[in-house]
Amino acid sequence: MADKTITKTELVASIASATGQSQAAVSGVLDALFASVSDSVAKGSKVSIPGWIAFEQVDTAARTGRNPQTGAEIKIPAGKRVKVTAGSKLKAAVK
Repeated sequence: MADKTITKTELVASIASATGQSQAAVSGVLDALFASVSDSVAKGSKVSIPGWIAFEQVDTAARTGRNPQTGAEIKIPAGKRVKVTAGSKLKAAVK
């Protein structure tokens, strides 16, 4: 398993190099992409880039958990989370 994490700065530099665009332009596009995805998912919409990745909001049920320090039971309220699903092209690229 790879132990290297690519930072946003490295991703921006890589995309800028591959496309010939400035790093500022690429950074602006990535910021707009992430803002658009988060706004849409927060409103309950599913965002899908076919073959690559999909983001959607899912509800979690209320449940009982345990405090790991004391072992006491705690009530965890219902909530929402983001489900991220890899598409077929991304899965194939990883193989």
